[in-house]
This record gives sequence, C-alpha cells and structure tokens, in this order.
Amino acid sequence: MTERRQLQRLLLAVTLLISVLLGCIPLAGIAWIVVTKGLATVDGLFMSLILLTLAGVFFLNAFLELRDRGSLAFLQKKKAEPPKEPPASKAG
Repeated sequence: MTERRQLQRLLLAVTLLISVLLGCIPLAGIAWIVVTKGLATVDGLFMSLILLTLAGVFFLNAFLELRDRGSLAFLQKKKAEPPKEPPASKAG
C-alpha cells in the first residue's frame, strides 16, 4: 500500500471518529437538560430539538462514511436468486 493511500485511510478514520464524537456531545446536552428538569420549558424543548438535529447530522455523516467503506455490508439486502426450474414431468 502506498504512503498516500495510508494517509487517506487515516484521514477517513479521523473524520469518522470526529463525527461520532461531535454526535455524542449534543446527546450529552440533552441529558443535561433532562437532569436539570428543563425539558418541560419551551426553551428546553427547542434546545432539545436543535441538539437532536445536530446529533442526527453528525451520526448520518458517520453512517454514510461507514457505508461507503463497505463496513455495513450486513445491512445490504441479498439479491434473490432466480427460482429453479421444476423437474420435467413424465408424460405417460
């Protein structure tokens, strides 16, 4: 493997790690809002929606990165095999 290819793989891994970390931070913010009992206020509700959106964007980026790498091959639907021809019936 060339040095450039290794550098690209390292950069993709770092991008994936940063996306996951930045996706977890807004979830910690939502947990803080719940712990401080601020979820029942209008400000808490809007802040929770904003933080959920941020987390969703970062996790979507991580998901798409993993899918492009082929790490999520188990989520792919298997192609259905064509049905086998039935055995020929005997005339007689």
